[in-house]
Amino acid sequence: MSAYSVTEPSRASKSIAAVLVVVYAIITLLPLLWIISTGFKSGPDSISYPPKVLFEPSLEGYVNLFTTRTRIGAEQFAALPPPETWYDEIVRQSGTVIAGPSRFGERFMNSVIIGFGSTALSIFLGTLAAYAFSRFKVPLKDDLLFFILSTRMMPPIAVAIPIYLMYRELGLSDTHLGMILLYTAVNISLAVWLLKGFIDEIPREYEEAALIDGYTRFQAFRKVVLPQAATGIASTAIFCLIFAWNEYAFAVLLTSGKAQTAPPFIPTIIGVGGQDWPAVAAGATLFLLPVMIFTILLRKHLLRGITFGAVRK
Repeated sequence: MSAYSVTEPSRASKSIAAVLVVVYAIITLLPLLWIISTGFKSGPDSISYPPKVLFEPSLEGYVNLFTTRTRIGAEQFAALPPPETWYDEIVRQSGTVIAGPSRFGERFMNSVIIGFGSTALSIFLGTLAAYAFSRFKVPLKDDLLFFILSTRMMPPIAVAIPIYLMYRELGLSDTHLGMILLYTAVNISLAVWLLKGFIDEIPREYEEAALIDGYTRFQAFRKVVLPQAATGIASTAIFCLIFAWNEYAFAVLLTSGKAQTAPPFIPTIIGVGGQDWPAVAAGATLFLLPVMIFTILLRKHLLRGITFGAVRK
């Protein structure tokens, strides 16, 4: 028997591991499930004590999320014609009427534009830089790589004031371009380091064979390296998008209207008489969907990317 042979785990250890995984999954998913359920509660049910686990579902939170409402006098309310739509009926149950659409849709689209825009730019620049660091003799390569990584070590508050002043002078405050450039600058370090590791695992012989066949360096990069690095690119894109999608500090500091994203907007949703928790929960639930769908679509690449290079031939 080899000294490095691996024994099969016992049935008891497998059972214990399975129980721990299930318990961890429940603890992790419980807050998420509570947020989703709160989005389908009425206002009183969302703040009831003790909290209600069983309740009558309502779309009040989603209606309030996409509309602004106002309270009118009793005589005016009684003189209103019957509600024409199902959401008018829901709003009138709380003694209010719809005054117009809310700004959640605009803020959500800002998150889509800024999040996916910065992710695409980070991947584009990060792939080129990672390929250069992996394949060419770059002077002071180790120092440059450490400098790129060090930009990720600083807390956002350390550079918040200088960035705010710089953006104000350049006219980039509250703009999509300014936020895309900022998130790209933050994500580029992660992209370069992750993608360099993936590209290092691609044998150079593939490119050398392509060059011998008459390919240019760029053609070899585009037709040989990029397809081989697709799993790494997909994995890196997911991590870059998660940061850009969830970022809060810079979004609060640098945006207030035109380019404001969903994270700083959702906590400010106020209903009649206080915080509208069903609407906040509904907004948080919808905010989760794009990243969740993006991750599910790329899940095969993500699993391959995590284990890429773990086994060498």
